[in-house]
Amino acid sequence: MSLCSGADPHGASESADPHSHDGHSHTISADADRRYLWIALGLLSAFMVGEVITAFISGSLALLSDAAHMLSDVAAIGAALWAMHLAAQPARGKWTFGWKRAEILSAAGNGITLLVLAVILGVEAIRRLFDPPQVTGGLVLVVALIGMVVNIAAAASMARANRSSLNVEGAYQHVLTDLYGFIGTAVAAVVILLTGWMRADAVASLVVVALMLRAGWSLTRDSGRVLMEAAPSEVDLLDVTDHLLEPEHVVSVHDLHVWTVTSSLPALSAHVVVEDECFTDGHSARLLDELQACIAGHFDVEHSTFQIEPVSHVDHESTAHAH
Repeated sequence: MSLCSGADPHGASESADPHSHDGHSHTISADADRRYLWIALGLLSAFMVGEVITAFISGSLALLSDAAHMLSDVAAIGAALWAMHLAAQPARGKWTFGWKRAEILSAAGNGITLLVLAVILGVEAIRRLFDPPQVTGGLVLVVALIGMVVNIAAAASMARANRSSLNVEGAYQHVLTDLYGFIGTAVAAVVILLTGWMRADAVASLVVVALMLRAGWSLTRDSGRVLMEAAPSEVDLLDVTDHLLEPEHVVSVHDLHVWTVTSSLPALSAHVVVEDECFTDGHSARLLDELQACIAGHFDVEHSTFQIEPVSHVDHESTAHAH
C-alpha cells in the first residue's frame, strides 16, 4: 500500500486512492529469517566456548582474536533477532513507522563493534610481531579447521535469510569475516608446524583485523546514511526530478526529499507546482495519480507524499523551503 497525498492550498485535500502492490513487500520475513539466525546463533555459541578455552591453552592470539570476533558474531545475531522483533511491531501513537528503524541501529552497532574490536586486536597483533610468544600449532590447526566447518554452516544458514535487510547483512558479515579469519588461522598454524615461525600467528591476526575493518566500515557507512536520512545511493535526484516534470501541466518541482526508513523501505516527499487551471477543471487529482504511479514504477518508492501547488501559490512559499 502506498501513502500519497496532495494538499490543495484552497483548502481541499486530495488523496490518491490506496493501491495494492502485491508483488512488493517491505515487511521482514520474520519467521524464516529468525529460524536461519537461530541456527547460526546455536552453532557459533557452542563453538565459541570451546575456542576461548583452546586459545588460552595454546597461547594463540589468532584463536583468541577469532573467539573475540565470534563473541561479536553471537552478539550481532542476538541484536539482529531483537531488532527483527521490534521491526515487526505495528505502528502506533507517535511511532508512525513503528520500530522499523531498530534494524538500522542494530546494523550500526554491528559495524561499530567490528571497528572497535579491529583496533584492539590490531594493537595486540603488532605487539606480538615484535615479541612473538610460543604457539601450539597442532592444536590451533585442529580448532581452526573445526571453526571453518562451523562458520561455513552458520554462513550458509544466514545466506538463506533476507540479506537485503541491512540488519541481517550486518550479522552475516560478522560470520563471513570470522570464516576468513579461521582460514587465515589454519594457514598460520601450518606455517608454524612446518617452519616454527611464530610470527605467522600475528600476521594471521592482522589479516582478520583488515577484514573486520572493511566490513565494519561498510556497515557503519551504510547505516549512517540511513540514520542521517541521505537519499539512497541508487537514487539519482536529478533523474527523479526529470520524471516528476514529465506529466503535462507540471511546471516545477521543489522541496524534493528522498530517504530510507529502513532497508527496502524508501520514502519520498515533494512540492509539485502545476498550472492554476488544474484546480478548476479537476485535473489535479489525475496528476496526483500519475505522479505516484511514476515514482512507484520507475524508482520502486511506494511511500510518497506530494503537495500539489498552483503557480499562483509559489510566491507564498517560505524562503526557508523554496528552492
